[in-house]
Amino acid sequence: MLIDTHTHLYLDKFSEDRGEVIERAKNEGVQKFFLPNIDSESIDDMLKLEANYKDEFYAMMGLHPCSVKENFKSELAIVKEWLDKRSFCAIGEIGIDLYWDKTFLKEQVKAFEQQIDWAIELDVPIVIHSRESTKEVIEVLENCKHDKLRGIFHCFGGSIEEAEKIIEQGFYLGIGGVLTFKKAGLDKTMEHIALDHVVLETDAPFLAPSPFRGKRNESAYVKLVAEKLAAIKEIPFEEVAKITSSNALKIFQMEE
Repeated sequence: MLIDTHTHLYLDKFSEDRGEVIERAKNEGVQKFFLPNIDSESIDDMLKLEANYKDEFYAMMGLHPCSVKENFKSELAIVKEWLDKRSFCAIGEIGIDLYWDKTFLKEQVKAFEQQIDWAIELDVPIVIHSRESTKEVIEVLENCKHDKLRGIFHCFGGSIEEAEKIIEQGFYLGIGGVLTFKKAGLDKTMEHIALDHVVLETDAPFLAPSPFRGKRNESAYVKLVAEKLAAIKEIPFEEVAKITSSNALKIFQMEE
């Protein structure tokens, strides 16, 4: 079994062939798909996909840092409405993004902290977006330290030192297509990181692994990430699939 812990299959990029994309993933052994929310505009499509594939697709609720603008308080109010209405597998995708725009950094931090508080209150994991902001995100987590605070650093691509800091905080590393990029250097980091701290993801439709780099990513390609990890660790593919899937079920509080 493979699990894609981070996929946006509800987006328009899949509107013409979503069924086929899901079928291809299943044929490659992907049995569960976790859907991070973006903002108020993505909720309906995400929940519709979850409803169409019960026991396979699981929705999260959260406000993506790139959607934190002047109106972030009203966006957060919508997140809170949904959290009060029903249960979600996690709060995500949340965090800080300093790659695209630093204008709303202060607001991003406030939104991140608020959503961490809700996760602790509800005792659910968080799924973190930390593009160009690992240091800042780790600082927020240290300030919000709590026994119930746990989750996944989505799209991890950092150093051994950063990986160790994240693991010390009780978080898993979400490993995706970047692992297969020749110049990314993530393969060297992962040589030193035990699989006990790793879950697999695609971030579809973004960040497709080689040899599909630059094209639309899809959940079937999580198998390519697992194969690359198996090659780096010099262990069977089945072992990577088993350990990372077990980790995913554990963090999302599901039975094996």
